[in-house]
Amino acid sequence: MASKPQAIMAARRPDPGGVDGAVIPLLANHFLVQFDSSQRIFHYDVDISPHPSKEVARMIKKKLVQDYSAMLSDAHPAFDGRRNLYSPIEFQYDKLEFFIRLPIPTAKSLLPMGEINGTTTEKHEEPRLFRVNIKLVSKLDGQELSNYLSKEGEDWTPLPQDYLHALDIVLRESPTEKCIPVGRSLYSSTIGGDKDIGGGAVGLRGFFQSLRPTQQGLSLNVDFSVTAFHESIGIIPYLQKRLEFLRDLSYRKTRGLVGEERKEVEKALKNIRIFVCHRETNQRYRVFSLTEEATENLWFRNRDGKDLRLVDYFKDHYNHDIQFRNLPCLQISRSKPCYLPMELCVVCEGQKFLGKLSDDQTARILKMGCQRPRERKAIINGVMAGSFGPTSGDHESEFKLHVSREMTQLMGRVLQPPKLKLGDRGHLTNLIPSRHDRQWNLLESHVFEGTRIERWALISFGGTPEQRASIPRFINQLSQRCEQLGIFLNKNAIVKPQFESMQVFNSVSALESKLQKIQRASSNSLQLLICVMERKHKGYADLKRIAETGIGVVTQCCLYPNLGKLNSQFLANLALKINAKVGGCTVALYNSLPSQIPRLFGPDDPAIFMGADVTHPHPLDDFSPSIAAVVGSMNWPAANKYISRMRSQTHRQEIIQDLGEMVWELLEDFCKEVNKLPKRIIFFRDGVSETQFYRVLKEELQAIRAACSRFPGYKPAITFTVVQKRHHTRLFPKETDDSSSSAGANFINENIPPGTVVDSIITHPREFDFYLCSHWGMKGTSRPTHYHVLWDENRFSSDELQKLVHNLCYTFVRCTKPVSLVPPAYYAHLAAYRGRLYLERSDSTEFTRSSTAASLSRAAPPKITPLPRLNENVKKLMFYC
Repeated sequence: MASKPQAIMAARRPDPGGVDGAVIPLLANHFLVQFDSSQRIFHYDVDISPHPSKEVARMIKKKLVQDYSAMLSDAHPAFDGRRNLYSPIEFQYDKLEFFIRLPIPTAKSLLPMGEINGTTTEKHEEPRLFRVNIKLVSKLDGQELSNYLSKEGEDWTPLPQDYLHALDIVLRESPTEKCIPVGRSLYSSTIGGDKDIGGGAVGLRGFFQSLRPTQQGLSLNVDFSVTAFHESIGIIPYLQKRLEFLRDLSYRKTRGLVGEERKEVEKALKNIRIFVCHRETNQRYRVFSLTEEATENLWFRNRDGKDLRLVDYFKDHYNHDIQFRNLPCLQISRSKPCYLPMELCVVCEGQKFLGKLSDDQTARILKMGCQRPRERKAIINGVMAGSFGPTSGDHESEFKLHVSREMTQLMGRVLQPPKLKLGDRGHLTNLIPSRHDRQWNLLESHVFEGTRIERWALISFGGTPEQRASIPRFINQLSQRCEQLGIFLNKNAIVKPQFESMQVFNSVSALESKLQKIQRASSNSLQLLICVMERKHKGYADLKRIAETGIGVVTQCCLYPNLGKLNSQFLANLALKINAKVGGCTVALYNSLPSQIPRLFGPDDPAIFMGADVTHPHPLDDFSPSIAAVVGSMNWPAANKYISRMRSQTHRQEIIQDLGEMVWELLEDFCKEVNKLPKRIIFFRDGVSETQFYRVLKEELQAIRAACSRFPGYKPAITFTVVQKRHHTRLFPKETDDSSSSAGANFINENIPPGTVVDSIITHPREFDFYLCSHWGMKGTSRPTHYHVLWDENRFSSDELQKLVHNLCYTFVRCTKPVSLVPPAYYAHLAAYRGRLYLERSDSTEFTRSSTAASLSRAAPPKITPLPRLNENVKKLMFYC
């Protein structure tokens, strides 16, 4: 592989598909697309100068088709808004040049420099002239794609992306003209109106569409989606809604911004597009920053070289008395002073919300997107039949396409739940989760492996006197619940409970000294620290970092409001997390993996399961490092305890940079625990988009092999599988003839059953992938997880791998039900999130300093802050779960 890296190729499907499980009829939100393989598509490059926005580029293309249809051979080409134009007919000439006039306002109309030719209000903007050069790039042939889909082509031929991409643009053309495009989704208020979600944001409904190669042929995947947009209101009311400290702004017009407030306002407004309401203009501006000075102190020099005061200028020219004089103005140019008073500006509509949604906003957006299966299916079918969907224009017939209006029918299979092994007062007991949602309870039995927690302490932050008084009752009930579950939690803490104010969270040094004091009081032997908090606080990140990297103790946090209603479920969930963090485990498979898949696993031939994930910083953060985490199972054959390794790496880098080092460390630890190296490595990689598949495979498989080669003569068989939750395939139970009965109708409203697997019709035409819905969807519509095997030296059959993944989903330590994601990938996600917390300091001075530096010099990437090292006491524990 080292000598011929380009020869790497994804694993092929090993068989026609799995056969295990009861067959179930399903519908998928995939719509078959038939194309004429003899239809050539002519790809043209479009160069427009001066360079326009996508919105303006589309207006230019529209005018071009209207005014010069003969030169374009009467074609209705499809345009991506950038440089690519696709036509079903060849134009008269391979090179064309046009000049298009559009009434686009010029940059000269910026304020307050807007005095052009002595006039200050521009009722009609000057038409702007654009030069459009079009030249033929290639003639695309549909035959290659047809061969690829029918499997007639050579096995190694890559997917003909060019033709597929062209068809994708063609099917997006009509919706893009009628909706607001965001990424691969399109939004419109006609799909159900917008909904205020608070904080200056509105939720808008829309749909996702993407063309995919599948076993049935080309398939258009259409799904319902929701996202947040900035509310189109005045900047002043917008800030009142967005920032708590400005709520009363309309009553305090003389108010200015102090200290951190200015930074918060600038952060909230930066890059938002606005328009002005004190004069007639179509001009749109982007907020670059805020002025240092308040509005009343701003002066500018006009064209005659005369210095004018901004507030006088607006009074004289627009008869507008500026009200909010102590607020800064918006600066709308990077290079020269162009000031707009906030009260005269309005947020443009159709802008995706920049910034992080609050917990309340997130809850409202999720509620908007949380449709039961029947409702979601109806919305998707409505999009396909509607006047704004992918089939609403005439491009379908122009390019000789036929898009089915019916969802794809297919057969899925429902895998049986595995038999589980639990404890029962020192004895083993077994159980098959037979409920419809596959949950089981621990009323009759214990966890598989309960721990003894002799030395623990409790610290409280904030809380009312009544809440604090409930602590003894909480400790007593938690101890009892642990005992019922087969976990021993000493009824008496090693140190008496410590009560602190929430203020402690505002100082890292104060928090650290409080935690160290508790550790010293327990003779440095704490197994667990329970932290009860009045509310969520960003100091939680500091608490975790100090405890796990400095002091060396695992913590369990909970909130006072939850202590008020001490129900059995809450206490059980808490107990399961505590048990796992301290070294126990909840459940194991009754039939060990060697007995389930004897062809691959032997009792003396151990395998390691690894999971890897990378979390990237928030979209508006352009300097923080990304965090990579790898976890590995450390016991065999149970394979249900995972330790982690975490590293920070280059900002937004998807490939794991230190993968080889982390895998090597995990293999060393495995060898110490099991006394031999694993014969097989089953590696689950989360968070990779399809465009990155081959790059990730090439570089990360190499890194895993390099780690193995550090052990003399060690060459394990590796299976590398990408796990995807972020896709838009949804499965629905198919209504059968007898579904008119009440029982049938009730089932149809429900989700597909846990254990549903699909590996035909809508899966990849050649490669080894499948959809598995291992969990029960309580809310909304279940999202199956997509598993795509990129490399497989273990030669799994479809049934073997599907069964393995499905069974592992029952071994997650935090709950008594199957989870939607295979646990190694789930744990890697949790570990990467924990690594992110280690870098989030509540002392924000360091943060703001480096962010300012980053915005000033974007050329040099900032140095990567390394993660603090884990304390040896917690390194081998599942502290992150």
